[in-house]
Amino acid sequence: MALAHTILAVLSQSPCSGYDIGKRFDADLSCYWKASQQQIYRELSKMETDGWVEFEKIPQAGKPDKKVYKVTPAGFQVLTQWFAEPTEPTPIREDLLVKVMAAAQMPRELLLKELHHRRQLHQTQLGFYRDKECCFQAVDAPSAAERFKYLTLRRGIRYEEDWIAWCDEVLDALKQEQPSRDESAD
Repeated sequence: MALAHTILAVLSQSPCSGYDIGKRFDADLSCYWKASQQQIYRELSKMETDGWVEFEKIPQAGKPDKKVYKVTPAGFQVLTQWFAEPTEPTPIREDLLVKVMAAAQMPRELLLKELHHRRQLHQTQLGFYRDKECCFQAVDAPSAAERFKYLTLRRGIRYEEDWIAWCDEVLDALKQEQPSRDESAD
């Protein structure tokens, strides 16, 4: 998946400025996609050149005109073609997994420090997602769009919960580990 497909998906829900797209990335997509404002604006420029989006300039007092983008029919066709393609799992490239693999040859205190650090990062992110989840749960009759947003948020919650559980599993394994003869001789 390319950033362009994600932007098209956002714009398919409603027209937005580049700034508003960035805010949507932060608020709604952060559990599975990250992009900087610079990346978004660069991609919007390419998409406009390709005819996938068009914009309307909205005058603003004391500021540059705002460009509000919307998906063109060609953009909807690109999004639909991409949507019809089967997906494949994203390959994992995770430094912490490599560190755990090498842990038998490394000082345990370094791994413990890293595991506690990562667990805290995932706990913080989980708290952020849980706060957002409360907003979804407060709505009595959510729209289809809101239900699907909630499902992506649930995946983010489960992702963070799984990381926390795995960190706890490794920490428990380290607690139960018997020191080797070399370590106990120190």
